[in-house]
Amino acid sequence: MEDKPNTEEVNPLVGHVRSLFQEAETSKSYDEKRWLKAYRNYRGLYGPEMAFRDNEKSKVFVKITKTKVLAAFGQIIEVLFSQGKFPLGITPTSVPENVDTYAHLNPNKKPKAEGESDSINPDEEIKEIVQSVYGYNGDGGSLKPGATATDLLKTLAQDYENLGFDKGPSPEGTPQIEPARLAAEQMQKVLHDQLEESQAITILRHVFFEMSLLGTGILKGPFTDSKTSHSYNTMEDEDGNRSSVYVAKSKPVPSIEAVSCWDFYPDPNATNINDCEYVIQRHSYNKQQLEGLIDKPMFREKQIRACLEQGPNYQTRSYESSLYDRENVTNIYKNRFEILEYWGTVDKEKADECGLVYETESDIIHVNIWLCGNHVIRMVENPFTPVRLPYLVCPYELNPYQFFGVGIPENMDDSQQVMNGHARMAIDNLALAGNLVFDVDETMLVPGQDMKVFPGKIFRRQSGQTGQAIHGVKFPNTASENLMMFDKFRQLADESTGIPSYSHGATGVQSTTRTAAGMSMLMGAAALSIKTVIKNIDDYLLKPLGESLYHWNMQFNDEAPEIKGDLEVKAQGTASLMQKEVRSQRLMTFMQTASNPSLAPFVKWHTCLKEVAKSLDIDPDQLVNDPEKAAIYAQIMGMANGNQNNNTATAGQKEMGQPMPVPEGASPTDPTGAGGGNIGTGNVPMPGEAGFSAANSESPRGGETQ
Repeated sequence: MEDKPNTEEVNPLVGHVRSLFQEAETSKSYDEKRWLKAYRNYRGLYGPEMAFRDNEKSKVFVKITKTKVLAAFGQIIEVLFSQGKFPLGITPTSVPENVDTYAHLNPNKKPKAEGESDSINPDEEIKEIVQSVYGYNGDGGSLKPGATATDLLKTLAQDYENLGFDKGPSPEGTPQIEPARLAAEQMQKVLHDQLEESQAITILRHVFFEMSLLGTGILKGPFTDSKTSHSYNTMEDEDGNRSSVYVAKSKPVPSIEAVSCWDFYPDPNATNINDCEYVIQRHSYNKQQLEGLIDKPMFREKQIRACLEQGPNYQTRSYESSLYDRENVTNIYKNRFEILEYWGTVDKEKADECGLVYETESDIIHVNIWLCGNHVIRMVENPFTPVRLPYLVCPYELNPYQFFGVGIPENMDDSQQVMNGHARMAIDNLALAGNLVFDVDETMLVPGQDMKVFPGKIFRRQSGQTGQAIHGVKFPNTASENLMMFDKFRQLADESTGIPSYSHGATGVQSTTRTAAGMSMLMGAAALSIKTVIKNIDDYLLKPLGESLYHWNMQFNDEAPEIKGDLEVKAQGTASLMQKEVRSQRLMTFMQTASNPSLAPFVKWHTCLKEVAKSLDIDPDQLVNDPEKAAIYAQIMGMANGNQNNNTATAGQKEMGQPMPVPEGASPTDPTGAGGGNIGTGNVPMPGEAGFSAANSESPRGGETQ
């Protein structure tokens, strides 16, 4: 985009954005007061509104709020990331579009060259593949030491697919695949890889901490960033000399970042991010950071240079001194530039007036505008398809009537204040009860004496005066009553936050927890208290993040076309709440029940194995083959061993619900049941005939021999 000749042309747009920012900032002042109080409770700091009495000596602050916040934060991290994988799954829709649900191998179908015969010998073709990759003893073609079945399947995948596939499930038990499921698995792997490369878990830790502390966590993205991959290619010259050449390749990748609640200004009339007409993010950049924007796409160099020439313009807020524990934060921000990032709408007329380039034909234009002072340093149309605000806002506890949620400190604020009060009273009382207070009759003492008391002190009495001049007064100890109230309100803090003390290692809990079973029950009940929080994370953060990454890949990722399909994103945070031991036990019980031959064809054994691996904190992708790979591997191993009907191939047929073959050498009509226990056929003996074994109705003892 070309720079405008002067700044006057964009002044209407600048005024529009700044008026909206002032409106949002004013509306947000109430939330900032809540957050500041929550932050002080977490840090153990009294606010300026706290007025101590003159007789109060203790200023102690009991940091129970900090304990609860860290406990909630730890539980969230443990539930979501304990399995080592991002709790985000991709599955095909119930009726996938533009992709087949099933396809099966047709050995007689193979892509052929011009003039090549249509028919082939599938057995010979498969044997050729097996021999070339797997090998036989003595032919030099066996797999290298250390190779696994996965290595074999990866090597065979391309060649085996060349045998040809037809649409629909397999009619005769030949290997089949599920293109929709494979696309979903590939998309899931791509998403997990992208999240890992973007340091998503580290970024989300910041989001979840602020969500626990302030009641709301905010994530921004995904945005398109570039990543440079480094490799070395081997080149050979005319003389046959080889050399390594360094190759740097850049590719687009998605990126995300955490946004602090303090810097986020939503539409005051909205109660959630989807209802926002606009949002504004406030940035604090130094000179180097601002100059670095010149190299980024769509930023206006001329306007950025003008901002640098005018100098820093950051305006401090009242709460920032408390956040930085300083009375004056001017020195911190004296070299900073305040930048407003606007995401929202503008009228078409105003967009035309300001020279905005856009493609939509609507009267309302969705834009992204960056302001520094009165300079527009970036002005583009919203690049996302479908159009969305690039922010995800997740509440710890949902407040349906306000945009921002409620956090741990706010829920237990009253309990924290009462605990602080009784703790101070107990300490002050102990200071009095542990020392004597003296009652002195000065008329009985010689005037002018120092009244300080210390060991060996001598007081001089007036001549002729009798009686005790100094009396020691002992104050009663009421600390026990104060501590009793302290414990009571600590229990109320457990109730109001849903985080019991035993869940974060507190001692002195009930005798129920003295056994492992009792403790497991209590910990399971404690996990349920955070179920609502995890559900909020699923609904407001993980699922929208997965959908955003899905749309990003569909829009920008051209390097992996196999991942594109009619897919559905599923957040899996809530599924992690179930105790691993309980889940594993239930899965094993189910598999034992499903092992009944009459039920086996109805069970997805592949899914069962993967879920068992997950419950044991084992990566299923490292150990469990896909059904189609298992079927292929079973056939290959059977051919290598000279046995087409081995148990591995049979298991693959069971997986796909195909009928079990009769073992080799067995007859399906063998009355002895040899080779598989098949029941023989024939005429049933009647009463009085040889072989009849039923009870004789004429026998008085029910068929017993006399």
